Amino acid sequence: MSSDGPTESWRPRTRRSKVGKAGTPASEEELLAELYRLHGRVLFAFVLRLVDDRAKAEDLVQETMLRAWRNLDLIDPRRGDPRSYLFTVAKNVVIDIWRAEQRRPRLVTDEEVLAAQPVEDRLDAQVDAWMVDQALERLSSEHRAVVDHLYYGGSTVTETAQLLGIPAGTVKSRAYYAVRVLRAAFEEMGMTR
Repeated sequence: MSSDGPTESWRPRTRRSKVGKAGTPASEEELLAELYRLHGRVLFAFVLRLVDDRAKAEDLVQETMLRAWRNLDLIDPRRGDPRSYLFTVAKNVVIDIWRAEQRRPRLVTDEEVLAAQPVEDRLDAQVDAWMVDQALERLSSEHRAVVDHLYYGGSTVTETAQLLGIPAGTVKSRAYYAVRVLRAAFEEMGMTR
């Protein structure tokens, strides 16, 4: 073999010319499978020592291989064994995951800590609901039906018109005037939200 020949049956590949074991063209998937076959177990052991969780280590090795697959043209055996590149990628993946976990809030499972947390006061929500009910009572039954279908039922103007048996323009008009009445009612009650 020449000095720029393959090492451990690994040949340099670029996105333009992929050459497999006996000089036959190889797909990127085959190249990735070959990388995993040659370096997967050692890479898994390396990552497992860093995270101390088998399932997480497996996920991180998969992420490492995915990143290697995305950058196959960076792997050049003439510059050395691809294993060093894979170890570098794996280390970066572990660091990225660790940093992401540090930014996430932690789940608290201590019962005493949970019991000491203040309970949300639902009084504001109940007062708001009562005020909305009071404001809706100021609407005529026709206007309230339009509001019910559009805002609470999630219907479109066309669907509301069909359900109520009125023209779409009438639905729009009733919705407009209902919102004006509701806005005035909320202002009278001092509801500014």
